[in-house]
Amino acid sequence: MVNVVFSFTLGIGLAVLLAWGFKVLPAERWQILACIPQKKLENGTWKGLNLTYYGFFNALAYLFSVAVLLCLMASIAVPLSVVLVMTIAVFALCVPASKCIARWVEKKPHTFTVGGASFVGIITVPWIVLGIDRVISPWYETNLEVIPTLAAVSIAYALGEGIGRLACISFGCCYGKPVSESPLWLRRIFEKYYFVFQGKTKKISYANSLEGVKVVPIQAMTSILYVCVGVVGIYLFLEEHFMISFLLTLITTQVWRILSEFLRADYRGENNISAYQIMAGVAVCYSAALLFVLPPSDMHAPDVLAGLRAMWSPAVIICLRVLWLATFIYTGISDVTGSDVNLRVVRDRT
Repeated sequence: MVNVVFSFTLGIGLAVLLAWGFKVLPAERWQILACIPQKKLENGTWKGLNLTYYGFFNALAYLFSVAVLLCLMASIAVPLSVVLVMTIAVFALCVPASKCIARWVEKKPHTFTVGGASFVGIITVPWIVLGIDRVISPWYETNLEVIPTLAAVSIAYALGEGIGRLACISFGCCYGKPVSESPLWLRRIFEKYYFVFQGKTKKISYANSLEGVKVVPIQAMTSILYVCVGVVGIYLFLEEHFMISFLLTLITTQVWRILSEFLRADYRGENNISAYQIMAGVAVCYSAALLFVLPPSDMHAPDVLAGLRAMWSPAVIICLRVLWLATFIYTGISDVTGSDVNLRVVRDRT
């Protein structure tokens, strides 16, 4: 019963967040969070540094993803220090990869790709887990079981990217094709459910001139699917169905990445099949093949209450705050927008 209540409550909370985001974030005011004056110009205004909601929601997604991972791993009695080491190792690879792969595929230095980062994670995480397990085995009474760990990572990824798509809505990136260009059978759906982005600084505006145009709400579709499969994956994990949880979340997210790109209008490379679609296909095959070579799991039943108790510690709270701040700084400082800040005294309030 506890597992059902936990999963259901989490799902309801995320549904409220997504519903709010779908409604307000396409608007112009939800792109720039703050402007920091940097240098005074000759005309008396200041050159500003823009901080974006893209960075805010990306940081929220990373924080939530890691929090879920820590909770699930603690529920199977894996020490949080071990999970933090694993998380740092994965982030050290995936976060730079999100920029490097985007630069390689899209030929743009100031962009990020979750698809490329997730591909690097899927390829490397099993071996990171095996390596850490070999190191910690002499020091801890528990082993870092590969299949449950992969399930936890895959669940955390699905939920993190589901929330992270709110960042894409805010910035106007990763956008869908115009509804008018959709197949007829899909057009009937998207004539009722669509996004209309506003603002000249949204990527959809300056890259494809689609400001004010009804477009396929591909970010919302991805968010809903990933959050739903993530919540179901959590329930399966807590019920000891580690293998099913892993396969469900990973295959669903990667197959959807392949299919969803056919509905996207943003630049994904010159070929009809993008590099990201190829990566997703390779990731599915690679993960399926891993199941034949990885050792079977011998893990006791997860205890979600123990996982939640482990989260309530100063060390975990501080680490999550540092993660949020670091991610916000890395992804939230805008390189593609600028601002002129006019500071003045409000005379009637002096």
